[in-house]
Amino acid sequence: MTESPVKVIMKGDEPVNVPAYFISKHEGFVGSIKTFIEDFVVTEIDINGQKVKTAQAVQTAGCTSSEENQTNTELKENLYCSGSQDADVSSDWGSGSDTPLPALGSFDLDVILGPSVSEDLEQFVMTLREKRPSGPELSLGSFSDKHQRANVHRAVRHRFPFLLTVTIQPEIRVREDPDYRELARLVREEEAEDFFRFIDAKVRGSSYTFGPDDSKEHRTAVHHFLNRRFGKLVETKSFSSQGRTSISVRLREHGKPKKRTAEERKEEDIYSAFTLRKENLETLEAISYMAATLGVLPSDFTYAGIKDKRAVTYQSMVVKKVSPQRLKEKAAEFEKRGMRLSQIRSVNEPLKLGRLRGNHFDLVVRNLRPHGASDESLSGADGDTRLAALVKEAVENVKRRGFVNYYGPQRFGSGQSVLSDRVGLALLKEDMVNAVRLFFSPEDSDDPHSLAKRHFLQTDNPKESLALMPLSKPRERLMLRALNRYGTGPDGCVQAWLSLPHSIRVFYPHAYCSRVWNDAAAHRLSAMGLGVRQGDLVWTQTGQNRTEDAGEIISPQIHVVTRDEEQAGVYALEQVLLPMPGNSVKYPENAMRAWYQERLAGDGLAESRFRVSSLKLNLPGCYRPLLAVPHNLSYQLHRAACGHGAKKQESDPESLALSLNFDLDSSCYATICLREIMKCET
Repeated sequence: MTESPVKVIMKGDEPVNVPAYFISKHEGFVGSIKTFIEDFVVTEIDINGQKVKTAQAVQTAGCTSSEENQTNTELKENLYCSGSQDADVSSDWGSGSDTPLPALGSFDLDVILGPSVSEDLEQFVMTLREKRPSGPELSLGSFSDKHQRANVHRAVRHRFPFLLTVTIQPEIRVREDPDYRELARLVREEEAEDFFRFIDAKVRGSSYTFGPDDSKEHRTAVHHFLNRRFGKLVETKSFSSQGRTSISVRLREHGKPKKRTAEERKEEDIYSAFTLRKENLETLEAISYMAATLGVLPSDFTYAGIKDKRAVTYQSMVVKKVSPQRLKEKAAEFEKRGMRLSQIRSVNEPLKLGRLRGNHFDLVVRNLRPHGASDESLSGADGDTRLAALVKEAVENVKRRGFVNYYGPQRFGSGQSVLSDRVGLALLKEDMVNAVRLFFSPEDSDDPHSLAKRHFLQTDNPKESLALMPLSKPRERLMLRALNRYGTGPDGCVQAWLSLPHSIRVFYPHAYCSRVWNDAAAHRLSAMGLGVRQGDLVWTQTGQNRTEDAGEIISPQIHVVTRDEEQAGVYALEQVLLPMPGNSVKYPENAMRAWYQERLAGDGLAESRFRVSSLKLNLPGCYRPLLAVPHNLSYQLHRAACGHGAKKQESDPESLALSLNFDLDSSCYATICLREIMKCET
């Protein structure tokens, strides 16, 4: 490989989100990506190496045959990570206005009940919390469809586990659960809420543990209450750990908390798989709409990875408690929202996040021109010939050498005033108030989302800000509700973060660790060159013992390069790994170890254990290959519309365009691959 210098790309006076160390020295070119939605098509590649939109229907997503498991074991994964849940393409996870996140697990009650009824419910809860007299019940309205009623019951109970929901057909009413109030007198309020969520979930064989309690008399009172009210459902016991005693509650294997009809029992065991084609939609936005239409929760949907919003994407999904026939009946409604379902069939189990080989990309780059070229220099056959030579050199270089495996700017929330990694750093430093304020940093615009954020920062009034916040922003609304309920001080901010699902909370510290990884990769290549050095960490393809989760590898398989191996050239740069910071990774045994130490110390994390106990966050860390290589890369030059408008017009002028087709392993970013090809920010 020919070494190229580090190049920092600027936008205005600020550097872009991702370092720019280029592996190859070709000149590159300029062009426009995602001019039209159909210019960026992403097709998931399943665990058997087939594109999902062309896979045969008999190959179900829930298959666990020995042949498939063997195939999974033999795969070369892109990300070796303990507990990693990285998106498989350049997914826009962040705190900006157009950033998909993992499913919230419950609907926004403003959407499911309507803003007026939702506000009445909030006020009803406030009166209960403040111990003020209130009506014995609150009506949520009438719901004629049984799926809709089930959805209301589940969503309200998940959001407010201390409420009872009662159906007096077709009306649903809520009132305070007296069992919750009694338990809340014995344990902390948040423990009571978590316990009731545990009871409602009814996960067979699961358990819940209360915090340490050194009073035997008090523990006895808790045992008596739980056995009296939930004895047929759970069993309790006390156990000691590190000198402290706690109560553990386990769901009985044969506990039957309620009688279910034969139809309900049948629905619980139904899994339906399908291929989702979506256009200009976030994955989680699509899931939320389908869930609301089908009367289930977003958490009933499982998928292998998040896909881009500004694209046409194809991916496998599985939904629980919905029959294939019901999916087919709703297909016309989904199509009106830019979603098309195909290959609908029954399967035996949900999908697992990361259970895919990668993604196939069909991209179009329009309005090609050399760097710094004027319009006059582009005219005629000579201009096309020069561009063709530039494109050929660039594509062949990347096909042969690959590109630095950076996390894309979408990982950090591109275009945002405050990037997600800054929020994550504040959380790792347990500065909860600052993390909340960074989360609510507005964009430099007057859209309703930014106005609501700006109002919160200026007034510290979450209730007024909640009234301004659009219904389409569930994370911000959940946070504001919690801040209104618990206050905006440190404890209230902890509760605000806890109001978000764990998968969302952990995203922000992961964004920070991704930022460190990107900077480490740029430093490793600029300071130590393109050879494999003594002390580098490498992976080997043979003899690896992976777990079933994609990308996870047992740490003893990470090998430290010796001096003799460096001199003999035993390993290639493609085998070098860099760790994402965490409490279970080893660092390179060369100059990079000092770099990591200095970087973390500079960010105030020299003593960090990469755990945030108050938010139940633990970051073990993981390993990511330094380089990525596109597979099956092909290209074609042709003349196409420049596309200056939102839609193609017959009158659009034409210019030279580039069609690219290639595969990437999961967790690699197509935009980063394009940047290496074009040598410009994409």
